[in-house]
Amino acid sequence: MASPVRHTQHAGPHLRMGNWIGHYLAYTPGMDAGDNGTLRLDLDNEPQPDCYLFIKPENGGQARIDQEGYLESAPDLVAEVAASSASYDLHTKQTVYRRNKVREYVVWRVLDQAIDWFVLRGSQYERLTSDGDGVLRSEVLPGLSLDVPALLSDNLKQVFATVQKGVSSPEHAAFVARLQKR
Repeated sequence: MASPVRHTQHAGPHLRMGNWIGHYLAYTPGMDAGDNGTLRLDLDNEPQPDCYLFIKPENGGQARIDQEGYLESAPDLVAEVAASSASYDLHTKQTVYRRNKVREYVVWRVLDQAIDWFVLRGSQYERLTSDGDGVLRSEVLPGLSLDVPALLSDNLKQVFATVQKGVSSPEHAAFVARLQKR
């Protein structure tokens, strides 16, 4: 039997995080995403992140799907919901993701009512900063934006409106065109 999962500390936020990623996925052909899938990153690490998003291999992505159907090597973005696991997610898992070149890493620290978004620059993760309205924008996946105050206040309509604005941008259109050329 699986470990118990609380609704308010994990299951609810996990669903909202997945919906945010799914909204972006719906408007970005050439990408794929997963929920709780095992990642075969290296010989010692097979994490099962809450959500992940990746450019499909046939569209130039770094992740591959092996013969058994597992994602091997790093997706472009991993998202984790952390309540009691915040220390593990921000240290041990973050080190594994960095070492295996996950390009962006998002951690929703539920008990702290905070979201950390890291981007891999060289061999280190650096924290993204939000704009004046609390919106974080991916540096790797054009058009992927997260309205942090809206997500933390459970305003999914605003979260989706922010994603919609991002996927309506010229940068996103150019990104989709690049993906489709491969």
